Amino acid sequence: MQAREDNGVRRWETCGRAWIGVLRHVWAAGVAGMEDAGPIIEGPPLLFEIDSLSWEDPILREYGDRARLAHRARERDRERDRDAAAGRYGPRLRDIDGVDQLHWVVGLLRARPWTTSAWISLTLPGGDAAVPCLTALSFRIRGYRLIMTGMFRSQDVFRGYLAYVPLREVQLHVAGRLGLPAGPLRIFVDVPHVRVADAERVAAVLAAVPEPNAA
Repeated sequence: MQAREDNGVRRWETCGRAWIGVLRHVWAAGVAGMEDAGPIIEGPPLLFEIDSLSWEDPILREYGDRARLAHRARERDRERDRDAAAGRYGPRLRDIDGVDQLHWVVGLLRARPWTTSAWISLTLPGGDAAVPCLTALSFRIRGYRLIMTGMFRSQDVFRGYLAYVPLREVQLHVAGRLGLPAGPLRIFVDVPHVRVADAERVAAVLAAVPEPNAA
């Protein structure tokens, strides 16, 4: 379950392994902090990649929030016949100031596949009362694969997997429109944290999934 690391980027094979690794990162290096919702354990910024993501991940099914996972399953059933990028971030991806940003990204990458300008912002300038945790997405084509990066200004990583799998679905949608396979999903979290109220549950999950080579 230990991450591979390359040029400062941690890499995990699955979403479940990434979730445990990110929790352990905050648990080991976190300090007392405060967030809008209350006291937190705040970890250092983190950049990582996940190779494979699925709601059927055995670690998520065993240790994830079953009620929230069931709710997401019901959401997927309702949205099965829709285009990609539904859910809480859907409106900001598909219609922000009248712009379908995913359509724009696909057009840009078709015209300039080498570009590093295929960025989407999910924030609204000035007066946005609820700045989203996910602030931007970046798309680039490298090695004939579509790489996507999600930038989080802050994230409660105890529930982070509930955002990672839907982001993979967005990546797969854009990759499919371009006729390319999807590469790893890259995530940057500026303020990874867990709520103090969840500390006992985090400790229980980490105790149930020991570190590699732990006695």
